[in-house]
Amino acid sequence: MAFASFAEFLAMGGHAPYVWSAWGVTALLLLLIVWHARVEHRQLINGVKRRVRRERARSTSAAPQNAAQFNSVEGGMRDDA
Repeated sequence: MAFASFAEFLAMGGHAPYVWSAWGVTALLLLLIVWHARVEHRQLINGVKRRVRRERARSTSAAPQNAAQFNSVEGGMRDDA
């Protein structure tokens, strides 16, 4: 082991403020990256769900209007509604 005691390990040969702040900043940035990815994923999923709901509502509101129209035997459009 490079250090004689745990206290020397924590002191890092007099470089403890630099070493431990670097570790702290690194850990903080990694946590922020994970948090940001989760937030963006949640926003993406909610956006897709919102879009699906909007498209379903649009297709169900358009269906009754088009349901009464059909092609006649002659090939022209008829509206029997």
